[in-house]
Amino acid sequence: MQKTTMAFDPSSQSFTLGVIGSGAMGSGIAQLAAQGGLNVRLFDSNQAALNKAMASLRATFDKLIERGKIDAQKAKDTLARIVTVNSLAALTKGADLIVEAIVENLDAKRALFAEIEALVGDDVVLATNTSSLSVTAIAAHLKHPGRFAGWHFFNPVPLMRVVEIVDGQRTQDAVAQALMALTERLGHTAVRAKDTPGFIVNHAGRGYGTEALRIVGEGICAFADVDRVMREACDFRLGPFELMDLTGLDVSHPVMESIYRQYYDEPRFRPSVIASQRYAAGLFGRKSGEGFYDYRAGAPTSKEAPQGGTLPQSVWISQRDPSAFAAVRDAIGSKCALLAEPGNADLCIVTPLGSDTTDAVVRENLDAHRTIAIDTLMPLARRRTIMTNPATTKDTRLSALALFSADGVAVTAIHDSLGFISQRILAMIVNIAADIAQQRIASPRDIDRAVQLGLNYPHGPLAFGDLLGAKRIHAILAAIHEASGDPRYRPSLWLARRARLGLSLLSEEG
Repeated sequence: MQKTTMAFDPSSQSFTLGVIGSGAMGSGIAQLAAQGGLNVRLFDSNQAALNKAMASLRATFDKLIERGKIDAQKAKDTLARIVTVNSLAALTKGADLIVEAIVENLDAKRALFAEIEALVGDDVVLATNTSSLSVTAIAAHLKHPGRFAGWHFFNPVPLMRVVEIVDGQRTQDAVAQALMALTERLGHTAVRAKDTPGFIVNHAGRGYGTEALRIVGEGICAFADVDRVMREACDFRLGPFELMDLTGLDVSHPVMESIYRQYYDEPRFRPSVIASQRYAAGLFGRKSGEGFYDYRAGAPTSKEAPQGGTLPQSVWISQRDPSAFAAVRDAIGSKCALLAEPGNADLCIVTPLGSDTTDAVVRENLDAHRTIAIDTLMPLARRRTIMTNPATTKDTRLSALALFSADGVAVTAIHDSLGFISQRILAMIVNIAADIAQQRIASPRDIDRAVQLGLNYPHGPLAFGDLLGAKRIHAILAAIHEASGDPRYRPSLWLARRARLGLSLLSEEG
């Protein structure tokens, strides 16, 4: 491998960055770099697009001035550091680093970098902002692939404060280290990843949407039920279907299919026919007016069914899990009598972890007609989820709804499911992140930082696993895997070993 001698000093006050592509990503990178003190040359083969990008940047800085985020002189100086050019020769002359943000097409990117490599010296670093293509494949035909890396920003660039630095098979360590340092200079958090489909963020994000789609696909509940539970009980900013409507199914579904295929049909990333059909129908979300919700009349409204019913006079709570028993007992309080045996209870309550109500009924020899389950993975002070079984009567379900909503906490009722809603989705999120760590794609610390900043999760996935307990997450996955036989739910070895040893999922090996 030929070693690159770089003239790339990330701290240089005369640093010049060449940006190819004046769309949202390219102009966003240009804005961030100029605000960080870099000299920027912005190129696009379409002059009209280039003019539009500069007009948009001027409007952005006008808004920043109005909001008091920047003074007029500083805005003027920052904009002056962005110079538009109309040829690659002008772009590359004297540049320290060149990054492209053009269409996601492998042939187009390869052709572009072949042209650039003929114009620059061996010491100029080249980078791609690709989100879905292989960095290694883009660099494969370069004479000096060691000076090439992924520099993946997220949109909108100035606000999304994480950047993935991606090592291709031939990327030299010094190149990646320089990009890390430059990213930090620009005020963003740099995380480092090996070249793999989805890198860190898009790879780790496969659990949230795909498992939600699978839950609805199994007839467990409606889209809105999943969103309410994940938003209110688990503290996510948006439920998975709200998020897909915001991003656009025209974007998210192809990514689901692409990552699944690139991993040779890995079951953990399996897409859903629900998304495929809605994609074909043009139900993309907010941008099309209809998605998982209807936006044609403005903000969607999703009313819950009345949670009426008669409070049971007596209940029995399973004590197989002492902590779950205590949580349910405290939530019920003095609303009804608590019986030591299930025989005469009006309502029997079980607390399965990774299994369903049916399994608990059979295992504990209960009357299926009078039995429901409640999810105790997350605190019961927020939204609660109860689960029926195929024999649960309507009166039992309504009685359980009345009992668990009597103190004002909202309740979601779902059909029998291995692992409720929150257990399934959170376990998948943790498991995929654990497998990213197991494959040494990125460090546990970088995985958590990338996901929390890139996807706005309430916690990094590995920290989430520690918070909920690695043993509990492993138990959920193992139970679902055993009952369903679906390899999608097989626990990651990273998770399994740390659960057995009592180690943090964030722990690195010595």
